[in-house]
Amino acid sequence: MEASKGGNGVENGSSSEGRPPNPLAAAYRQCFSTSRVGASPCKKLVRHSSLVKTKVSSISVEPRLGVDVRETEFIPLLRSGAWADVGFRSSMEDVYLCVDNFMRDYGVKNINGPNAFYGVFDGHGGKHAADFACYHLPRFIVKDEDFPREIERAVASAFLQTDTAFAEACSLDAALASGTTALAALVIGSSLFVANAGDCRAVLCRRGKAIEMSRDHKPGCSQERKRIEASGGYVYDGYLNGQLNVARALGDWHMEELKGSSGGPLSAEPELKSTRLTEDDEFLIIGCDGIWDVFMSQNAVDFARRKLQEHNDPAMCSKDLVEEALKRKSGDNLAAVVVCFQSQPPPNLVAPRPRVHRSISAEGLKELQSFLDRLGIGNLRW
Repeated sequence: MEASKGGNGVENGSSSEGRPPNPLAAAYRQCFSTSRVGASPCKKLVRHSSLVKTKVSSISVEPRLGVDVRETEFIPLLRSGAWADVGFRSSMEDVYLCVDNFMRDYGVKNINGPNAFYGVFDGHGGKHAADFACYHLPRFIVKDEDFPREIERAVASAFLQTDTAFAEACSLDAALASGTTALAALVIGSSLFVANAGDCRAVLCRRGKAIEMSRDHKPGCSQERKRIEASGGYVYDGYLNGQLNVARALGDWHMEELKGSSGGPLSAEPELKSTRLTEDDEFLIIGCDGIWDVFMSQNAVDFARRKLQEHNDPAMCSKDLVEEALKRKSGDNLAAVVVCFQSQPPPNLVAPRPRVHRSISAEGLKELQSFLDRLGIGNLRW
């Protein structure tokens, strides 16, 4: 995204190498201290008020799924890795998070089967919003009263809860003012859920084919333009109200006429997409827009697939993607997460050569017989 950039707060590599630290700015501590029980959503979380009577905006490639894992379903074996680089910027604001055992690491009990959380956060105007969202969004999800019974609603609510909590933090410390896009992917059993607010992107590789699991929220997109104009905003030269080059984001409460208590053209509500994973699903790529500025979705899948066939290491594959984006002169910070669903590398997809049935006409046979006669070979039986 267009902004100055700061360090990502997470070590590059696989998910086992650690998670980002708790943001410890004074306003963060004050916002979530036990002395402010009334303002602390971490004590007892409920769904965000805006979702109580409204339907979550969602798109789905397959019917909605429960969290139970049936014996006949494909059970993914999750392996993940990530990599980030400041790129050609002067500072770094991209942040990522990989948690292969989400429920255990965040204190949720009695959930069996695969469960994981992966996220990328692309900050702008500072790094505080990205750090804040990276730390708090997964916690809002697991503490929501609807989780994991109603995953999509709980995730959507968590996005809005995070946005509201950051607004309160900014009211206590104006130095935190900033914004971030956010994309979260959850694997629960054999189901994949992706929630996106902004221009990060998630792409699923299904037997070599790129399946986009999110939509880029750019102000110039016809859907987003309609929503923006209906909310009292406008798009100028591809920018929301002439200020921001994304149509959805968390934070940015300091930017005039973009957000307010009664709403505004800059939305923090995510779009959700879900699918049931099968044995044809090989891996998922999540990247900030610096990756997608130089990769088409199918191009990224083809590139990552070749790399995984070489080394079968999602962390190395993430690094490969980032380094290739640098070679292609991406002008932004770069962050990529690769999640593999199987233990083996992607198989070679060699299409079987079709059997060709050839025939010869009666006229052709006569001509061939005449030719053989001239050669003195004589009659042949056909």
